[in-house]
Amino acid sequence: MNKQSLNKLTLFLTGLENRIEENREYFKKIDLVFKSGTKEFPGSVVLFGDKLKLSYSGNSEIIERNWLALRLSKLCQNYDSLYLTYEERGTTIYIEADDRNVKMKTNENKIEEVLSNHNDMPQISNRDYYIKVGQANDLLREIGILASNGKIKNDMIRKYNQIDHFVELIDDMLKELLKEHESITVLDCGCGKSYLTFVLNYYIREVLKRPCHFIGIDNSATVIEASKKIAANLGYHNMEFKLTDINSYRAQRDIHLVISLHACNTATDQAIAFAVNNNVKSVVVVPCCQQEILSQYSYPPFEQIIKHGILKARMADIITDGIRALILEAMGYKVSVVEYVSPIDTPKNLMIRAVKANPPNPAMLNKYKELKKILNIDPTLEKLIFQY
Repeated sequence: MNKQSLNKLTLFLTGLENRIEENREYFKKIDLVFKSGTKEFPGSVVLFGDKLKLSYSGNSEIIERNWLALRLSKLCQNYDSLYLTYEERGTTIYIEADDRNVKMKTNENKIEEVLSNHNDMPQISNRDYYIKVGQANDLLREIGILASNGKIKNDMIRKYNQIDHFVELIDDMLKELLKEHESITVLDCGCGKSYLTFVLNYYIREVLKRPCHFIGIDNSATVIEASKKIAANLGYHNMEFKLTDINSYRAQRDIHLVISLHACNTATDQAIAFAVNNNVKSVVVVPCCQQEILSQYSYPPFEQIIKHGILKARMADIITDGIRALILEAMGYKVSVVEYVSPIDTPKNLMIRAVKANPPNPAMLNKYKELKKILNIDPTLEKLIFQY
């Protein structure tokens, strides 16, 4: 390759160096094809710890990230042309270089382009999905939603609708956070296998095209290892998973959104308390079984109603989530409680969304204290926040 083309190629490759540095958590790989006459010599570049592993013609070498441009340019001196494909999550860059010219083009993996030749969506509905079949196939396949034929599994259509509805319900919250911060960090408390966390990661990075970082914590070693494996399979380097409980966790970076999905009993309260005590801007919880208030509350005017066990339990669920919302409001959060999934699927179908909007509200705190006395309850959430 001549000197003029090599100089231009070096300039483009320097841009890729900078891109890897800025987007290291999202970088996947570089595929290379060197050509001499009709012969082709494939190669690749992948991350290797803090460095890069360059492989070509049966050889491999470890190089510093800022050596990439010079090393590839030097190799190209021995070939007629280079075809390079750079991949990061949501973006593919192509570079073609020979003695005549050096060209670069970018494919941003736009939804419209991916779906233009994809006709599987009508199998579900006419809904405009946030997590689209076609674009999100790797993700959907890894979390068990998509079959090998590229279609949603019949027994997973309901689950697919649920995960997409979850994104829909917090989309405005995410976009507001991204107006305030260049990059956001999401903490998933009691993450389990983290399916919805992977979905959020995909949506923020590859649909909204914004930087993000995810931390999942759980006290089960099995689910932590399962989550790590899924992240590795997807190439989601912007995720970390920690074996710990919520009360013991200490954040090493600013957290912008706390989520807790189907955490049992007071584990939901622990997640909310972490958010409040660490001044986290946004909170999303979908509570699960709620036993604490059930064993505590009494309300004489309802005595003839709650003498029936099932009605007492359902009332306890409502009181528990209502108290959570009231305490959040007392701490200055704007709160909404919405139906997450149909009650046909599960009776545990409420989502509490909260965004820090004001300083603590003493009047609302007094209302909570009055209600606490009336119901004869002593919620864990109050203890965790006010450290009694």
